[in-house]
Amino acid sequence: MCIFTLMIETLLSFALATSILAISPGPDNIFVLTQSFVNGRKFGLSAVFGLISGCLVHTTLLAFGVSAIIKESANLFFIIKLFGSIYLVYLAFQVFKSDSSIILSENNIEKKTTRQLFKQGFIMNVLNPKVSIFFLAFFPGFLFSDSISTVIQFYVLGIIFMLVSLIIFSAIAILSGVISEKIKENKSIGLYLKWTQIVVFVLIAIFILV
Repeated sequence: MCIFTLMIETLLSFALATSILAISPGPDNIFVLTQSFVNGRKFGLSAVFGLISGCLVHTTLLAFGVSAIIKESANLFFIIKLFGSIYLVYLAFQVFKSDSSIILSENNIEKKTTRQLFKQGFIMNVLNPKVSIFFLAFFPGFLFSDSISTVIQFYVLGIIFMLVSLIIFSAIAILSGVISEKIKENKSIGLYLKWTQIVVFVLIAIFILV
């Protein structure tokens, strides 16, 4: 199998994993869904763009930080990947223990401008240490080339992550009314998404190591 084909397969695998995780219920997409449903699509989309913009900060920190580590020591980089695998298995266990029901709280939603929601989304993302840890655990296993600069590779992965998340989160904002009704009608949706998320975390953990 040629190197180019392997690169494409790795990037497609990364995009697929990202899309599944973006769809799975979490603080970010629930925030987008609630804001969109209560205040309107425009407000939800403002929150989306704020959240996605924050990812650029995490990508930059990861790209230059981990790239420097890779240059210093291959063994240290392996330890990072090992940590990533363990952390992803831990996340799978946390999801397993969590309640599968999706709770949409429409009470006490403060009315904010689109600029305020963009700012809130950006700050929510940038100041969340869990996002930094997740990027550190998730991205290194999908480096796709021995010849391309690791900084460039991390930015490519970051752009793919942001584009996929942007598309899915924007769809959630635009279809918020329909999605909310479906969630209320079908209580088992949360259970399906919960187990999908668990499987994806475990598979990524295995993929990173092998």
